[in-house]
Amino acid sequence: MAWSAPMTAVANSTFTAAQFNTYVRDNLNETAPAKATGSGSYFVGDGVNTIVERRAVGASDLTAGTTTSTTFTDLTGSGIGPTVTVETGPYALVIVRASVENTGAGSARMAYQISGAHSQAAADNRGIHIFGVAGVNLGASDASLLTTLTPGENTFTAKYRVSSGTGQFSSRRIIVLPF
Repeated sequence: MAWSAPMTAVANSTFTAAQFNTYVRDNLNETAPAKATGSGSYFVGDGVNTIVERRAVGASDLTAGTTTSTTFTDLTGSGIGPTVTVETGPYALVIVRASVENTGAGSARMAYQISGAHSQAAADNRGIHIFGVAGVNLGASDASLLTTLTPGENTFTAKYRVSSGTGQFSSRRIIVLPF
C-alpha cells in the first residue's frame, strides 16, 4: 500500500467511512511509527510515497587467518568471512576493518564480494590494503557507498588476497547499512 494525497474537504459535504479509511487510517499506517517493528531501525524511501524499515548489520571474526593467494579468496585457519546478509534497496554503505600484515614487501588486501539479488566479485577498489611493510601489523578501515545494487536480500562476504608473500588478517569486521 502507498500513501495517498489527502482529499480536499468541501464545506457541508459528508465525510464517508471510505474516505476516512483511505486518507486518515491508511495514510497513518504508512508512517514510520506504524511500520516500525523493532528498535535500532531507520526508514528509507522505497518509491513514490513509500518507505521501508532497514537495520544496519555487522559481523566480526577476531581470529587470525592467512593467505598466499594473489586472487581474492577465503582465509586459511579462520575460513569464510565475516559475512552478513541483509535486505537492501539499490544503495548500501559497507564498512570493512582489519588488522593486516604481510611477510614480505608485497601488498595484503581485504575486500568483499556480494551475492544474492546482486552479484559482484571482490575488488581492490572496495576494501583495505597495506603495501611494503614486512612484519608490521597495521589496522585499516574503508567505507564504500554502493549505488547500483539490485534490491533484495544480499550477502556481503569478506575476501582476501596478497600481491606476494603471506598475508595475515585478524580482528576482521564488516558492517552494512542498507538503504
